[in-house]
Amino acid sequence: MNADLDALGQKYFTTQHTLEPFNSTLLGLSEFDHLAGDPSIAAGEEAAATFATVLGGLEAIDPEKLTADEKVDHGVLTSLVRGAHGDATHALWAASTSAGGYVSRQGLIFQAVPAMTITDDEGAERYLRRLRAIPGVLRTLAARGAQEAERGRPSARVGLEQAVGQIEASLRSDLTEDDLLAPAVGHAVRERAADVVAGQIRPALAELAAAHRARLAHARDDDRAGICFVEGGEAGYDDAVRRHTTTGLTAAEVHDLGLSLVDELRGRWAEIGSRALGLSDLPAIAARLREDPSLRYASADDMIARCQAALAKAESAAGRAFDLGSIPPCQVQSIGGVDAEGSATAYYRPPALDGSRSGVFFLTTAGATETPRYDCEALTFHESVPGHHLQLSSLQQLEIPYWRRSIDTELGAFTEGWGLYAERLADDLGLYSDDLQLLGMLSLSALRAARLVVDTGMHAFGWSRQQAEQYMRDNTTATETEIRTEIVRYIGWPGQALGYAIGRQEILRLRETSGLGLTEFHRRVLGHGSLPMNVLADVVLAGT
Repeated sequence: MNADLDALGQKYFTTQHTLEPFNSTLLGLSEFDHLAGDPSIAAGEEAAATFATVLGGLEAIDPEKLTADEKVDHGVLTSLVRGAHGDATHALWAASTSAGGYVSRQGLIFQAVPAMTITDDEGAERYLRRLRAIPGVLRTLAARGAQEAERGRPSARVGLEQAVGQIEASLRSDLTEDDLLAPAVGHAVRERAADVVAGQIRPALAELAAAHRARLAHARDDDRAGICFVEGGEAGYDDAVRRHTTTGLTAAEVHDLGLSLVDELRGRWAEIGSRALGLSDLPAIAARLREDPSLRYASADDMIARCQAALAKAESAAGRAFDLGSIPPCQVQSIGGVDAEGSATAYYRPPALDGSRSGVFFLTTAGATETPRYDCEALTFHESVPGHHLQLSSLQQLEIPYWRRSIDTELGAFTEGWGLYAERLADDLGLYSDDLQLLGMLSLSALRAARLVVDTGMHAFGWSRQQAEQYMRDNTTATETEIRTEIVRYIGWPGQALGYAIGRQEILRLRETSGLGLTEFHRRVLGHGSLPMNVLADVVLAGT
């Protein structure tokens, strides 16, 4: 591989994962497990400067001296570094306090620390070092929140309230059941870890909760939920749209695309709704799906069992569309403890690179009897096979540079676009059990299309939280709980929700225009790992 390009890739990789080491843990890396990150303004500025240097180095490389594979690597790295530079520069997360998974620096602690694995003495030491660093991170977060408010970048009230709720849930839990001690179960290090949690982390959490409460008086209210209402928010959101879609689309273009996709679904609602429920009108279909108790899971165990059955069905059919050999095992587990506060309905965590943990499809099972079961199969296909598990576990086995093997939210249009594409692919493969589950697929498609409208509506055009919720109510079948959860998520992570539908549309476009058979098309899409949309088009159409 080109030595200059590889050195720049390694520099990006080390800087990014040092800045956000909790995400590294979730991606299956262990080499940054001793770190807890630095959420200070100074650390962000230092990282942004490093990313700018890497970008300069990339621009100095002559593309004509690169092989075809190196050109792909160059395109991927350029997109990754531009995204990381924009994220470090605008730091929208710092003006968007929440408990949301993957984005909230507070929430990541509760999400990533329990995911750590201890297989030897070095692993135990990394775990203890991280725990000891967490109190400093929490106090820096408290200071950062106040600094952001002083700079005209107050967080939204709903996100602050969610963050306080997460901390309160953690402090109420018995120390013996604290999620942060999960990696130490059965290890000699547990007693020392418990001392750190009780004597250092919990007091720092209480201080952070108090700091959040103090900021509530000047928080953005529901009428100003969007990031456009903070200093620098408009420019920051423009950058977030580019980063999360890996396209040149503007917020207005994304908004219009969302409106168009929502409108296109109306015929499908009538077609599938008539077969599944004898209803063809969206309001009537939505009312039935939201209100009929027979369409809910019977229990948490029922929820897990149904998703496991869908996963098994998809695994047995994968050979009809993929030539990947055996697929590593994927577990289905319940999201428990404090991580459930602010968590999405479901998410996927890749296998650890060292083999110490398998890929896991996580489900929020609390309130299962109030959770719709008609989208069980679509959700499973998205998160596991042929979705995230198949894509991300196969990525780890590719002959690509090390710094490209662990990518998720950094190229969300590809990763989430693939997950949403997988829901549609499952229909092509005849995996849905009945018309009710097909209606669930349609329900999730409508949700992702509506995201384009409401995310841009709030963050670019100043929609209120209530206006966004009403649009979801009128154009999807999501329940009231799901609508509230979704909108709070978008408020806390501007732009991220755009990648799903944008990525899927591009994958579908390439499938149609390439003229390739299904297996060959999938080989080209997945054969180079996660890619920006422009690089994906070159790879698929050029046959690299």
